[in-house]
Amino acid sequence: MGLILDRLSKQGTLGVTDIAQELGVSTASVRRDLEMLEEQHLLSRTHGGAVANSLVYELPLRYRGGRHKDEKRRIAAAALEALGEGTVSIGLTGGTTTTEVARALAMRSGLTIVTNALNIASDLALRPNIKLIVTGGTARSESYELVGPLAEASLDGIHLDLAIVGVDGICVQGGLTTHHDVEAHTNRALIEHARRTVVVADGSKVGRMAFARICPVTHISELITDPSADPAELANLREAGVKVSIA
Repeated sequence: MGLILDRLSKQGTLGVTDIAQELGVSTASVRRDLEMLEEQHLLSRTHGGAVANSLVYELPLRYRGGRHKDEKRRIAAAALEALGEGTVSIGLTGGTTTTEVARALAMRSGLTIVTNALNIASDLALRPNIKLIVTGGTARSESYELVGPLAEASLDGIHLDLAIVGVDGICVQGGLTTHHDVEAHTNRALIEHARRTVVVADGSKVGRMAFARICPVTHISELITDPSADPAELANLREAGVKVSIA
């Protein structure tokens, strides 16, 4: 179903026969998936396929987890190497790449993790070696993030050694961006409470600009990405003073 939504987000429409051939499944199986997605108001079915609803501008997290998974795991491993000496308190925003980072951090001891992501909190809550702090806020079903004034108020009085941030787009012109304006504001608050900020993003996010700006690239110290990122965009980021690491 994730592939179906991914195609719709890019093309706007799709045909049952085409997607069945691409997936190597029967048209009946595709129609069942379309029916289930329509019940979730994620698309509208047509006679021969489906069209994207006007609300489908951001794939829910549960359908994004399988994309670029190997790249995200390598990025997470590189993020651990970027912790540096004396890094004890770490802030994590939501997202598929930061979720991989959280899983890698779970193997460490003596860390304090502050997050506004419910799925990350659920993974880390069972780890006795990690001190976990979860913000309040209003839950977003698309990203599992807690956002808004309550989330930001939860950060008052907290000073982080490092913030590890996921984004939907990063470029010099647009800065760090995401699909949702309130989420962007909450993520910016987390960055403002950190001594240092590292962005983790697979190559598809580099050079992209989503709807809402989190902050300029001058607010971050490092981007960790993968070899698929546009070299020209990476050169622009380096010129702007951002350390770029390729995992």
